[in-house]
Amino acid sequence: MKHTYTIEGMTCNGCRTDVEKRLSAVDGVQEVSVNLEKKEAIIVTSNHVPLAGFKEVLPEKYAIEEAQKNFLTSSVGEESAFAKAEQPQSKLQQLKPLFMILGYITVASVLLNRSDWNWQEMMLDFMGLFYIAFSFFKLLDLKGFPVSFRMYDPLAKVLPVYAWIYPFLETALGLMFLLRFQVPIALVATIVILGITTIGVTKTLLDKKAITCACLGTALKLPMTEATFIENAIMIVMAFSMLVGIYL
Repeated sequence: MKHTYTIEGMTCNGCRTDVEKRLSAVDGVQEVSVNLEKKEAIIVTSNHVPLAGFKEVLPEKYAIEEAQKNFLTSSVGEESAFAKAEQPQSKLQQLKPLFMILGYITVASVLLNRSDWNWQEMMLDFMGLFYIAFSFFKLLDLKGFPVSFRMYDPLAKVLPVYAWIYPFLETALGLMFLLRFQVPIALVATIVILGITTIGVTKTLLDKKAITCACLGTALKLPMTEATFIENAIMIVMAFSMLVGIYL
């Protein structure tokens, strides 16, 4: 079941992310999409959830009410075409920005090494561009990102300051790969950092929680799906294989 609610009191992306997190935690909620500009939330539930259940999890500064139903009916009581509910996007449509970014990074990495082809050099460029691109989107909303990241990253849950420095850590790792500076250290850091995050992603997927993935920050609303696990796994495998190649 899909319902639309109006929410007053949100002033920034951090507020939006906080509201999404709280509403997603309500029993029966499968998916939550909050629009800051429209001041509304579209909530998909598996069963009926009373409005009181949503009000209970939100702080007093947020006021949530069911949106007014404004539709026309014909003489036989059929709903007007103008009242058709918005169809939810498929996973593929929701993840389109992620696939496009990964595609651009892959093509750029290949082109950078087209004249003197080397798989290891290409992978270093891919990892460097990956970190730079993904950290850029996180830095667009530095206040909202930590809230989303702490929802699933084990270390960020225990050490909140880690969520704040994470985008800068990604930027540093990206520069290390692109500049070929202390590559072994960057590879080990990649395995550890993304390994921790992947544990949280795996747990979220197994628990079937509908939350927003923070891999591209909060500027682009991406659902937590198997694609998040795969992108982290690819980076970990690349880092591990290159580390083995360096020392063996």
